[in-house]
Amino acid sequence: MTFNAERELLLPLSYHEILQGFIYKNLEKGLAERIHQCGFPFEKRHFKLFTFSRLMGKARVNKGQISFSPPFKLVISSPLKDLLQSLAENLLKSQEVRLGDNKLFLESISVNFAPKMKEAVSIRMLSPVTVYSTLITPEGRKKTYYYNPKEKEFAELIKQNIIKKYKAFYGRPPSSQDFDIEPLRVRQEDEKLITYKGFIIKGWMGRYRLCGAQELLQFAYDAGLGAKNSQGFGYFEVEE
Repeated sequence: MTFNAERELLLPLSYHEILQGFIYKNLEKGLAERIHQCGFPFEKRHFKLFTFSRLMGKARVNKGQISFSPPFKLVISSPLKDLLQSLAENLLKSQEVRLGDNKLFLESISVNFAPKMKEAVSIRMLSPVTVYSTLITPEGRKKTYYYNPKEKEFAELIKQNIIKKYKAFYGRPPSSQDFDIEPLRVRQEDEKLITYKGFIIKGWMGRYRLCGAQELLQFAYDAGLGAKNSQGFGYFEVEE
């Protein structure tokens, strides 16, 4: 989706929550409620099964805020065709939309069909990928530990996560559980700290290689990599 505006778009540095709210607000109400409240349950989890990029455009940071010069783009991905259709139809009906305190105008919507996945592809993150474990401290308090791409748990947790999401969506396991991710070019500046509803979430941009079963790679492209996809994490593009 490409948006335009009469003036610069001004947002806080951590604007994932604002983008998520924008998506829900522009869905058909019943659909938005089903996805937000129920999603696709699996074990103790409820997967929303959509993800989105960071805003893409000419941007500058000043005093804890980020401003985008119009036009700017947002990409949303999901295996749920109803979600994408509802969002597109509602945005096309609206003469103007709001993102935070900003008034925007939809310039265009285009559909990018999923690329045909090979057994190994190079990808670039368009929103940070994150995976974590909840640990118990010696004092008995819960602590969230976010893994970095160099730790072996990073790849293993991403694999477990995509298999669970696949089972939740299709109601069956994939025919193969072959899946791996390895960093190709991930620098220290690719580490991103995002504030979401008062909590700090650590994620990573950068370039990676995905290998494995085609059905899992294809589903990862639609639903996103890692955790917290519906909060704006784990969206990627495939590089030629």
